[in-house]
Amino acid sequence: MESAEQTLKRIFSEGSSSVGAEIAQESSRYARLQQATYPKPSRTRLIAVANQKGGVGKTTSTVNIAAALANSGSQVLVIDMDPQGNASTALGVRHASGEPSVYDVLEGRLSLAEVKHQCPDFDTLDVVPASIDLSGAELEVADLPNRNTLLKEALDAYLEASEVHYDYVFIDCPPSLGLLVINAMCAVHEMLIPIQAEYYALEGLGQLINTIGLVQDHFNPSLTVSTMLVTMFDRRTLLSREVFNEVKQHYPSIVLDTTIPRTVKISEAPSFSKSVIAYDPHGMGAISYAEAALEIARRSPSVLDAIAARMKEA
Repeated sequence: MESAEQTLKRIFSEGSSSVGAEIAQESSRYARLQQATYPKPSRTRLIAVANQKGGVGKTTSTVNIAAALANSGSQVLVIDMDPQGNASTALGVRHASGEPSVYDVLEGRLSLAEVKHQCPDFDTLDVVPASIDLSGAELEVADLPNRNTLLKEALDAYLEASEVHYDYVFIDCPPSLGLLVINAMCAVHEMLIPIQAEYYALEGLGQLINTIGLVQDHFNPSLTVSTMLVTMFDRRTLLSREVFNEVKQHYPSIVLDTTIPRTVKISEAPSFSKSVIAYDPHGMGAISYAEAALEIARRSPSVLDAIAARMKEA
């Protein structure tokens, strides 16, 4: 008896229907993912997701990669450092003004353990929400001597005391290069940079890399740009392919082979307070993010070795 995948291939492989071909490909990729094993890292990977350019899929990538890894059995913590709180929304966590959030952690009133929530869709995904209150934090802590390491101190203390071992910690950064982003960069060992498959996306990349270099020199010598992910990719356009090839040529070892397409479901999912992994698990958006997460998981040994080497040099 043939499987659904085999049926789709038989019907569409010889035909001229591009829709049918896409359905067959989608089914095949989903089936491969169901058979795949997501290896867990030997120690916790701390990853900040940043790009000062807005609208590049930064929060979407944070939420869906974290959800895909949690769905595969990894223990994941997401810290929302964006005052807009979009990551909190997409993961189904309340973040109204005045509610306990990462703002209270930076101000020293609460610990991460006191403000975190479990994502309703995944048992192994915890979320530290952000609210609009966070927008005032940069001014309020600007005069503190440890203003750049407030999040690092809170996160280190939480991970040391936690009974739960986290495989991954993701920090979703605001679209800027201010104090909140510096705090995130000081708290992690890795940077994940989403890049939109458009020409202008390349222009701001140099500025971001320069800022990361300054943080490496002055605050966090172990910081490594471990991953770049091309988002909003349209395989039908020459521009998308050119942007991908350009970035891949410059950063061959860190650009993921997986690209994230533009899909309605990816954009639609947050309005239901869900990641696309939970909202449309069989769709192309969820499949692409699951493939990106698998690539990230499989790269763990080489990334952790590179971080260890940087720490020795420091």
